[in-house]
Amino acid sequence: MTTAQTPPSTSPAAAEADYPGNLYVVSAPSGTGKSSLVNALLEVDSHLQVSVSHTTRAPRGQEQHGREYWFTSKEEFQAMIERGEFFEHAHVHGNHYGTSRKAIEDRIQSGEDIVLEIDWQGALQIKRIFPNAILIFIMPPSYEELLQRLNRRGEDAPEVIETRMANARIEVAQAQHFDFVVINALFESALFDLKSIVHAQRLKYSAQRRNKPNVFRALNLI
Repeated sequence: MTTAQTPPSTSPAAAEADYPGNLYVVSAPSGTGKSSLVNALLEVDSHLQVSVSHTTRAPRGQEQHGREYWFTSKEEFQAMIERGEFFEHAHVHGNHYGTSRKAIEDRIQSGEDIVLEIDWQGALQIKRIFPNAILIFIMPPSYEELLQRLNRRGEDAPEVIETRMANARIEVAQAQHFDFVVINALFESALFDLKSIVHAQRLKYSAQRRNKPNVFRALNLI
């Protein structure tokens, strides 16, 4: 089971701010292929930047501090909570994860498009703070396929996989609260869907008006 914590406080101004950058928030059950899809998206979209979250879990495989996550101790993580440095933080699979408030605000205020990989509970917290955030849920094609992927990954003990599968059923049920759903049955198709969501968001009226003000002034729309 996962548990999330609400941020200390959120001002109305922060919630209503229309930042020039887009914030894409991607969530998925463990083993669905979320990180692989996001990494592939970053390779083909030079305008997207990843936001690196903090976690108390140990690095896996070739993960590096500051690239996949900022790996911190539980004591340091708790101190950051007490200083109000997180937009959201959650307890997931026995570890803590959190998103830096300043890192997100500074970058979307400067007009950058940011993609953030976090737990579904953190995603819904982000949506309350940034109503314009785009929430994307990555689904497996079936629970049977998800179990096979977790086993093929070879990173977790059987009891950990059992826990991840139990949590996956809870997580998938939350997809209804997201703006978009991508089913990762075939990687190439899922990546195409993910790219389409990002591109479509940039073509919305409000985004075009915000990012191309000269055109809108020329057409007497501002």
